[in-house]
Amino acid sequence: MQLILSAMRRPATVVVLVLSTLIAGFLAVGPATFQQWKWTYPDGLPKGMEVDIFPKLNLPVIYVCQPYGGMDPAQMEGFLTNYYEYHFLYISSIHHVESRNVQGTALMKLFFHPQTDMTQAMAETINYVNRSQAFMPPGTVSPFVMRFDTGSVPVGYLVLSSDTRSISEIQDLALFRVRPMFSNLPGVSAPPPFGGSARSIVISVDPKKLQSYSMSPDEIISALTKGNTLSPSGNLPLGDSYPIVPINSVVKDPQQLSTIPIRTGEHPVYIRDVGSISDSADAPAGYALVNGRRAVYILANKRADASTLSVIEQIKTAIPKMKEALGADGEGIDVRFEFDQSPFVTRAVQSVVAEGALGAVLVGLMILLFLRDWRSAIVVVLNIPLAIACSIVALWLTGQTINLMTLGGLALAIGILVDEATVSIENIHAHLQRGEPLARAVQQGSLETVVPRLLAMLCILAVFVSSFFMQGAARGMFVPLSLAVGFAMIASYVLSSTLVPVLAVWLLHPHKSHADFKTHQGVGWFDRLRQFYESILLRCIQARWILIPLYLIGTVAVMIAISPKLGQSIFPVVDAGQFRLRMRGPDGTHIEKSEALAKQALELIGDELGKDNIALTLGYVGMIHSNFPVNAVYQWSRGPEEAILYVGLKKGFPLPDELLKEKLRARLTQEMPEVRFSFEPSDIVNEVMSFGSPAPIEVVVSGTDFAKNREFAEQLRQVLSSVPSLRDLQLGQSMNYPTVQVNVDREKAGLAGIMPVDVSRALVTATSSSRFVVPNYWADPKSGIAYQVQVEIPRSVVRSVFGVETVASTEQLGRIPLKKTQDGQVLIRDVASIESGSMPGQYDRYNMKRQVTLTANMVGKDLGGVARDVRAAIKLAGDPPAGSSVEVRGQIPPMQEMQSGLSIGLLLAIVAVLLLLTASFQSLKLALVTVSTIPAVLAGILLMLYWTETTINIQSFIGAIMAIGVAMANAILLVDFSEKKRSELLDAKLGAIQGSSSRLRAILMTSLAMTAGMIPMALGFGEAGQQNAPLGLAVLGGLVAATLSTLLVLPMFFVVAQSNSALGSASMDPDDPHSRYFGT
Repeated sequence: MQLILSAMRRPATVVVLVLSTLIAGFLAVGPATFQQWKWTYPDGLPKGMEVDIFPKLNLPVIYVCQPYGGMDPAQMEGFLTNYYEYHFLYISSIHHVESRNVQGTALMKLFFHPQTDMTQAMAETINYVNRSQAFMPPGTVSPFVMRFDTGSVPVGYLVLSSDTRSISEIQDLALFRVRPMFSNLPGVSAPPPFGGSARSIVISVDPKKLQSYSMSPDEIISALTKGNTLSPSGNLPLGDSYPIVPINSVVKDPQQLSTIPIRTGEHPVYIRDVGSISDSADAPAGYALVNGRRAVYILANKRADASTLSVIEQIKTAIPKMKEALGADGEGIDVRFEFDQSPFVTRAVQSVVAEGALGAVLVGLMILLFLRDWRSAIVVVLNIPLAIACSIVALWLTGQTINLMTLGGLALAIGILVDEATVSIENIHAHLQRGEPLARAVQQGSLETVVPRLLAMLCILAVFVSSFFMQGAARGMFVPLSLAVGFAMIASYVLSSTLVPVLAVWLLHPHKSHADFKTHQGVGWFDRLRQFYESILLRCIQARWILIPLYLIGTVAVMIAISPKLGQSIFPVVDAGQFRLRMRGPDGTHIEKSEALAKQALELIGDELGKDNIALTLGYVGMIHSNFPVNAVYQWSRGPEEAILYVGLKKGFPLPDELLKEKLRARLTQEMPEVRFSFEPSDIVNEVMSFGSPAPIEVVVSGTDFAKNREFAEQLRQVLSSVPSLRDLQLGQSMNYPTVQVNVDREKAGLAGIMPVDVSRALVTATSSSRFVVPNYWADPKSGIAYQVQVEIPRSVVRSVFGVETVASTEQLGRIPLKKTQDGQVLIRDVASIESGSMPGQYDRYNMKRQVTLTANMVGKDLGGVARDVRAAIKLAGDPPAGSSVEVRGQIPPMQEMQSGLSIGLLLAIVAVLLLLTASFQSLKLALVTVSTIPAVLAGILLMLYWTETTINIQSFIGAIMAIGVAMANAILLVDFSEKKRSELLDAKLGAIQGSSSRLRAILMTSLAMTAGMIPMALGFGEAGQQNAPLGLAVLGGLVAATLSTLLVLPMFFVVAQSNSALGSASMDPDDPHSRYFGT
C-alpha cells in the first residue's frame, strides 16, 4: 500500500526509475540486437546477454579418449580401458562409466551425480588417469581428458578444399596455421581437422630387397632409432664465451636418413639400399567429402557456456585472417564456413519475439474492446514491454542467456502480465463510475486490489518454485524459464502499483466522471451480459449438490480417459531442413570401397530429393585417425566400413523430415542392400535434446559372458523387428570384423632363435607403421614443427607382393622375413600359422561389464508409445541368460526422468498454492475453494493436447504448471470479493453471486487478454513455432477451462464451504477489533 502512495506522491521518481530500467534493458540486449542486424556495437559498452538456442544444461560428464595406433579392440579394452575403469570407480560422486573400444581408440564417458563439483571431479579424474598409466603397455601416450557438455555442439564446419593441393598438404596447413587461430576466439573449441593424415617422413621399405639382404623390417627400425636420435646440445666454456654445442644426431634434411647404416662392416647396408624416403603422410584412416569431393574440415564447436551467434560471427570474421595465415603455401585453397547454425538460432529468436509482439497487440485490442478507452488500453499495454525489460535486466544480472526457454518464458508471461494492470485499471474505472474524482479513484482503486494482486502474483511464482528442486536436464531447462516468468511477474506487480497509478492520473482526463461512464459506449451490452451471467449462476448454485459431483466425476473421468492416449516425448520434433545419415558397409570394408559407397548414396539422395533441392553435402568416411584421437569425442566412427553424411536442404523444401527419411530408407535399402543405414540428430536443437544418443531407442544387453550377450541381442533383434514403428534397427557394434590371425608356434620360434616380439615387430611395418611402437622425429627447420619418422611397407606393395587382396591369399603374409640364420632366411610362415577369421570390431562396456547394443529410430509414433512397445517386445523375448541384464537406454530414460521431475513439480505447485492460500485467507476451506478449479484446468489441458495431437513434453508440462498459477489469479479475486460481500450481506449465496458479478468484467478481460496473448504461440508460427506451440496450447486449454470453472463452478464450492461458516476473523489477538477474543 505504501508503494502506491509513494508513487503517487513522487511521480517523477517513478518515471526516472522506469527510464533507467529501459536503458539497462538496452545494454542487456543491445549487443545481440546489433549483431542480428549486422550493426556495429559501440566499443566501451557492456557486453550484454549471450544469445543461444538453449540454456546451459550443465550435465556432469567427462570424456577420456585414449589412442594407441594399431591395437585391436580387444587389446584396447583389456590392456588400457580396463585399468582406467577400475580406477575411475574410486572417483567421488561417480555415477557410471561407459566405454567404447575400436581399433586404435578407446573412448570413455564418466557420468557423475547431479550437483557434483565438476572442478574436483576433473582433478580426481586426472589423478586416476595418471595412476592408471603405470599399468599401461609401453608406448602408451597420455589420453585426452575433457569436459564435454551436451550443450557443446557443432555450430558449423570450416571447410578447406583445393583442386591443386593434396589432402595431406591441406591437413597440415589447417592443423598448424588455421586451427591455432581458433584459440583467439572466445567460446570456440575446435578439434584437429578431419579428412587428412598427419604429415610424416615415411621410409618405404621394399620387401623384395629385404629378402635379397635376408633382412627383417625390425633391423631398419633399430638402425633408424640409433641413426636419428635426439641428444641435448649442452654448452662448452671457451674463455669468455659459452657456446651451444649442437650435434647432427637428428638429420636436418629427411633425405639424409638414407645414409643411416643398417649393417656395418665389410659390406655395409644403408637405408637407401632397401627403401626410399619421402616427405609424405601417415596411411589414411578416413576421408572427408564436401559435395562428393575430398576435402578437409574443422568442426567448429561451441563451448556449453558460449553463445552460438557470437561464436559463428567470430569465426566468419576471422576467415579472411585465416586465409592470410595460409600465406603462399595456401594458394589455391578455398576456405569457407558451411552448415552454419546461426540462421536457425536467429530465426527462432525472432519468431519468439514476433509472437510476443503479436500477443501484446492482441492483448491491447482485447482491453480496448472491454473498456472502450484507448488511454486505458495504452496504460495496460505499456506495462508489458516495461515488465519484460525489467525481467531481461534481472536475467542479465543472474547470468542467464537469451534462448528459447527464457524467450518462451517472456512470451508466456505476456498474456499474464496484463492481469496486474488490467485488474488495477478495471477497478479504477469502477470507482470513476461511482463519481469519484480522478486522483481519488486511482488511489482507492489501486489500494483495493493491491493485496489480491500480490496474492495472485505469489501463486504464479509458487508454481515455479518446484523447478529449483529438479535435477539434471529438467532443472537446466526449467529454471531459466521460471526466472524469466518470475522476474516479469514481480516487475508487473511493482509497475502496476507505481507506474500504472501515475499514468492513469496523467492520461485519464478528469472529465471521465460517472456521468460519462454511464453513457460510455458498450456499457449496455455488458450490463445485459452481467444479468445473463447472474441468472445462470443462480441456477448453478441452486443445483450445486448435483453439479459439483458431476463436475468432479467429469474432470477426473476426462483425465483418466485422455492421459493414456496422449503421446510422450522429450521435446517437440522439428523439421530442421537438414539430416545426418550414418551408413555401414560390410564389416571390415576398406575405406576406398566405403568412399565409393558413400558417393553412391549421395547420388541416390540427390536423385530422390532432386539435386536442386540440396544446398550442401558433407561427410566423413572411415575411422578417426589415431593421430587425432580427440576427434572421436566430437564424431564417433566404428571402423573403415562406416560413413557419416550430412545433407543440407534448401529453404522451402516441401517434404517434412519424417516423410523424407522414409522415402530415402526405401530407395537406399533397395539400391544398396548390403549397406546398413541409420538417421541421427543433425541440427542444433535435436543434437542437444538427444543428450548424446545416436538414436532415440537403445536396448542394451550387458553381462560377463559376451557370447551369451551377443546371442540374446540377436534374439532381441528378431523380436524387435516386428515392432512396426521401429526403423534402422541394427547392432551398434561390428560383430564379424575380418581378421588375419597370426599364431606363433613358440617351440618352432625358439628353435629358430625367434621370439614372438620379433614376429610382431616385423608385422608392424606391413600392417601399420613404426610411429607408435618406436617414435622417431624430424624437426622442419623452416617452421620449427616436429614430424614423426616412420618405417612401413607401402599398402600398395603389401597388396601386390604379399597377395593380401583377398582373404583366400592371406597366407602369403608369411613371406615377411624375420631373421637370417646359418640355415638361411627365416620367414614368418616358418614359425607361425596364418588363418582367416573374425572378431568383434567394437567392445562396449558399462561399469566394467561388456554389453551389446541395439539401436533404432522410430516413425509414426511418439517416444512414450514406442518405449511401451519395446518393453513389451523385450518381455516377449524371454529372460536373458544368467548373469546378464537388459536395459532400455537412449532418449527414454532422460524422458522418464524429466517427466517424473516435472510431475513432482506439478504436484508441488498445487501444494504450494494451497499452503499459500491458506496462509493468506487464514482459512483452509477458502483455500480449497480457490483450488477447486484445478481439476478443470488439468482436464482442459489434456483435452487441448489430445485434440491438437500434441505430446506430453517439456513444453506442455511447463504450460500445465503455468496454467495452474494463472487459474489461481482469477480465482483469488473472485473468492476475495465474494468473501467481502458475504461479510456485508451476511449470506454466502448472495455473496457468491454479487462477488462473482462484480468481478465478471475483470475476469473476462484478463482471461480473454491472456488467451489472446497465447494464441500466436499456440499456433506455432515461425522457426521456433514447433518448439513453443505445445507450451501455448497447454496454457490456452487451461485458461479456457479455468475461466469457465472460475465463473460457474467456483461460486458453487464457495456457497457449500461458507454457508455455515462464522463471519469473525481467525485472529486470536485480543487487541484486534475483528477478533472474537477482542476485549477479553
